[in-house]
Amino acid sequence: QIVKLPSAHLSDKGDEIAAIIGERCAKANKLKFGDSVTVRWRDAHGAFDATEVRIAHIFKTNVPTLDTGVLWLPLTRLQKMMQLPSVATLLVTAQETGFGGVIAGWEFKDHYFLLTEIREMIEMKSVGGNIAFAILMSLAMLAIFDTQVFSIFRRQKEIGTHIALGMTRQQVIGLFTIEGAFYSVLAAILAAIYGIPLLGYQASVGWRMPAGTDDYGITIAETIYPSYSLGLVVSTTLIVLVTTTIVSYLPARRIAKMKPTDAIRGKIQ
Repeated sequence: QIVKLPSAHLSDKGDEIAAIIGERCAKANKLKFGDSVTVRWRDAHGAFDATEVRIAHIFKTNVPTLDTGVLWLPLTRLQKMMQLPSVATLLVTAQETGFGGVIAGWEFKDHYFLLTEIREMIEMKSVGGNIAFAILMSLAMLAIFDTQVFSIFRRQKEIGTHIALGMTRQQVIGLFTIEGAFYSVLAAILAAIYGIPLLGYQASVGWRMPAGTDDYGITIAETIYPSYSLGLVVSTTLIVLVTTTIVSYLPARRIAKMKPTDAIRGKIQ
């Protein structure tokens, strides 16, 4: 088996040529296991030839480049057909070998190059995810800001009493800022109660992709599994905590302009 292809079905015994194809190719050409199909090719000298091959196996893969419009044949038979003895057009090496690509005449493509399409798609989706995160964060911070403004307006007597009992305005501002910051702590606790089991379930079960994804032309598995790193969770929590603290401080600054006597009497300021 080579690169997860069922190459064991590529028997090179006898005159019959065995071939394997992917499900996409079989569906597009209306082929099934055991069918014989005529293949025409042009060899290295420019001469055309044709022969019949038998479909020995139909495999399933999520890599379109191994499936779409590709017919896999035994290497020795293909070399003979193309008049290219001891020549290969595709040489695969495992990532663990650490090969640097120094064979003359062979352009080595590492994983970074081969995964360019997937990486660019992830980067594009990350931008959209960051925009959605910013919008949701703005809505949450607006709600906290309005809550703090309403809280200060409704608790003017309490604020005036704190100041009359000897607390400085900065201490009262700090008190309300900490109170607002604890909203994010409470939110983190509540989110962890239902979020940890939910995210753990998603990471173990994954999301099954719909059947139509095979025709997208991109490499994607039938089931994708989300990955949540510790750094992502910690950084997101810190961003929410810091942002909430800042948003809580902004309306609390109004306390510095309040008159304690008017606040105790309940006069609207």
